[in-house]
Amino acid sequence: MNLTERIDKIMAELESCYNLRVFEGNDPYRVLIRTILSQRTRDENTDQASALLFSKYQTIEEIAEADVENLEPLIHKAGFYHVKARRIKMVSQILLDDYDGVVPEDVDELLNLPGVGRKTANCVLVYGFKKPAVCVDVHVHRISNRLGLVETRTPEQTEIELMKVIPKDYWIELNDLLVQFGQTICQPVSPLHDKCPINDWCDYYHDMIP
Repeated sequence: MNLTERIDKIMAELESCYNLRVFEGNDPYRVLIRTILSQRTRDENTDQASALLFSKYQTIEEIAEADVENLEPLIHKAGFYHVKARRIKMVSQILLDDYDGVVPEDVDELLNLPGVGRKTANCVLVYGFKKPAVCVDVHVHRISNRLGLVETRTPEQTEIELMKVIPKDYWIELNDLLVQFGQTICQPVSPLHDKCPINDWCDYYHDMIP
């Protein structure tokens, strides 16, 4: 079986196991802020910090005008809250000043924003605009290497290599499916091999078999 056939089977199986959370209604600004909050923290911490932040400040104008000291306790759970509070306020002000409060759909424009790297920019494209991009977080990086789809050391390298081997039709759903799979089955420590639906196409699993 060649690599393209393996990818087709892996994606088909994951599609049958998980409901996609990528949908048209995602607000690009909230996706951007949430992804900045997600840096170097766990998913559940991001969820809590994002929910608390937007429960108090609903608009880009409110966050841009808020004092950093008032933002910090709301996002404390996300970690590095001093830095992240300053960043989300700064990003919000830049968007208001330079983009009329509208998040740009261009990856290069997104990368010019403070605290926005390739993962964040690509996540905004995928989740905010439903545009094809390969969004590589810790789950995608780990699982892609375990499966044997890539052999890379960094998420940046993983993005480049996945763009070469993953058909573009899968790009939008790739992150969402692998994140859910990484949270439930292919965990960083003690992955649940006995419950894994894609063992047949996983190099990591087959390398463990005596």
